[in-house]
Amino acid sequence: MTDRHTDHGAPLARFAGAILVVCPRCGGRATVAQRPGLPELRYAMELLFRPRRLVCAGCGATDDWEAERRGSALIGVTLGGTEDPYFGRPLWLQVRCAGHVLWAYDADHVDALAAYVGARLRERGPASPTTAMVPRLPRWMTAADRRTEVLAGLAALRAQAARTSPEDRSDVAHERADRPRPRRSSYYRGGPY
Repeated sequence: MTDRHTDHGAPLARFAGAILVVCPRCGGRATVAQRPGLPELRYAMELLFRPRRLVCAGCGATDDWEAERRGSALIGVTLGGTEDPYFGRPLWLQVRCAGHVLWAYDADHVDALAAYVGARLRERGPASPTTAMVPRLPRWMTAADRRTEVLAGLAALRAQAARTSPEDRSDVAHERADRPRPRRSSYYRGGPY
């Protein structure tokens, strides 16, 4: 546990580079990541529009996703919730915590949440709360009286990130369709990816 955390305004998209999900074929851990060979990112928010590939190292399952096109615009995904926004697969990193489901995209996301939740003094940075992840965390997660319980849940997620087999799957990592996913974000660019 640290004494101080300063929020530098990292958006949730920063943790969407490689999302750990439940494989649609074997039920083990799969990864949803950018397709190889794309130009380097300029902004983290571009991850909402870039072509993705789901790959399972356990059974070899693969699938590809591309953003919908409307004229010259790409229509991207909306982040958040217990399913990945690209393929609708349940997140691999989920655990019951304080009467809710605690989830994360990958181990770096778990570490960022633990740094914030574990801090006794939490300072806001200059970023807008509409794009930053920390100001949008649910109250049950940030409440001081739940700190120990949430940190234990995050430790369980950190351990889960290292597991890969279908038998290691969390009891809450299943399809729920808990949040509708309208693809509302638009991105205008000069050419295709």
